[in-house]
Amino acid sequence: MKHIKLLVLTFVVAAAAAGCASPKKILYFQDINQAQLQKLTTAYQAVIKKDDKLTIVVTGPDKTVVAPYNLTLSDPSQGAGGSYNPEQSTLGYLVDAYGDIQFPILGKIHVEGMTRNQLAEYLTEEIGKDVKDPIVYVAFRNYKITVLGEVRNPGTYTMESEKVNILQAISRAGDLNLTAEREGIILLREEKGRIEHYEVDLKSSHLLDSPYFFLQQNDILYIPPSPGRVATATNSLGVWTTALSSVTSVLAIASAIISLTVSKKQ
Repeated sequence: MKHIKLLVLTFVVAAAAAGCASPKKILYFQDINQAQLQKLTTAYQAVIKKDDKLTIVVTGPDKTVVAPYNLTLSDPSQGAGGSYNPEQSTLGYLVDAYGDIQFPILGKIHVEGMTRNQLAEYLTEEIGKDVKDPIVYVAFRNYKITVLGEVRNPGTYTMESEKVNILQAISRAGDLNLTAEREGIILLREEKGRIEHYEVDLKSSHLLDSPYFFLQQNDILYIPPSPGRVATATNSLGVWTTALSSVTSVLAIASAIISLTVSKKQ
């Protein structure tokens, strides 16, 4: 009976040891207490890019006067030629390959590189030349971030705000797996017609004041597996295979010791 208890205890200890991961390998911002960070740029705003889709609504005291400045569909409930609600039926403006949109009345407008606030201010000024006290609302309709690799829920996510940082994106994907690499995260971003890549280190607090802390629309984050994960397996069974292998080795040693002790007693 003592021998069985010893075997069980050995198994538990071995399993715990096999499942342990060093905090140095998995903790974020390990130097946060020693870091001297620059002031965080909280005024960050996303800029409009090619292939973005925008919602633009123009309203004002007189809805009839501002109606021609809205791309709208008639409300089906009102029948053909009926009234419409711009806030409910506004179509999106697709930024073309030249960075332009076609806007009612005003025609072609180059919007690439503007923030949504800058575009709203520009439209307010232009429409205000003919309309009294116009109010212009601009928003992104397809602000998406893709997170791939060693996260719980990889995929492409539509974000509610254009001010999204890398931690929020990872959180949206369910956080990193324990088998994820923390230092070699790859950020893919389209800039000036080219796909650029940058390495991100979640273990360093310098990420908080880096130009890659805030993400841009259509950014792709790839979370690579840790070297240990690659070495052991390419699927979820790899971790258990390593653990069982360690446990088996320890049990074999324990069994040999017990057999030797029993033989000596005899």
